[in-house]
Order: sequence, then structure tokens, then C-alpha cells
Amino acid sequence: MIPCAGGCACGAIRYETSSEPIFQNHCQCRDCQKRSGTGHGSYLTFPQRADVTITGDANTWRVAGDSGNEKVHAFCPTCGTPVYLTFVGMPDLIAVPATSLDDPDQFNPHAVTYSIRRHGWDTMDPALQTFERMPRGT
Repeated sequence: MIPCAGGCACGAIRYETSSEPIFQNHCQCRDCQKRSGTGHGSYLTFPQRADVTITGDANTWRVAGDSGNEKVHAFCPTCGTPVYLTFVGMPDLIAVPATSLDDPDQFNPHAVTYSIRRHGWDTMDPALQTFERMPRGT
């Protein structure tokens, strides 16, 4: 999978890392649904924010997730594309949306999280491990 690179739709913000993701998931929480305009968001989470090079200036907004943990969403101020996500309670982690990858086929989901918020019309691969909420240790 290395390197992993991507960015926003207009190209103003780019990211790149040679790290391997520690978790890849589809998240069905309400926040991800609203941000994506679909039934879920899909993410690759990397263990060290410091290992991800980001160019361009993103705008951010904060929201408490279903877990109660505060998330910081970064998006392009020009085109509005979500480009990365950080977590106040786990400041080393950084997640990027799978669709922002230059090669979205690099995304290999491990699990579905927040299935408790799932909509009947948003079906997932039944072979994926499914969690009603976020699994511990992730």
C-alpha cells in the first residue's frame, strides 16, 4: 500500500505518508452519514500524525462523536472536500477518507463501526467484522 497519497477535489490540499494504516473501516455513525451525504464514511487511520505530510491550509470544525470523544474534521476551504480527521483524545492518530486517496483501491476495510446507526438501504460486505460502536483498542 505504501506510499499513500491523496487530497481534495481541487488539489489545494494534499497529504502523503509512507506509514501503513492501523485500521480501515466503514463508519455508520450519524456524523459520518451527514458529512458524506450517504449511509457511512470510509476511512484509513494512521498511527502517527507526524508521519503524514500535509500541504495546503485546511479549515476545521469540531464535533463530539457518538462515543462522546471530540473529533476535528479538516476540509478544503475552496472545494469543501473532507481531507482528514483527528481526535482530541488520541492526538497521534489521523484518519483520511478513502475517497480522497489518489488510488481509492488502496482502501481495504477491516470492519464496520457504529452499525447501531445503520440504515437498511446502506448494505455492507457481510464478511466484514461489524461493531455496534467503536471496538476497544481502536
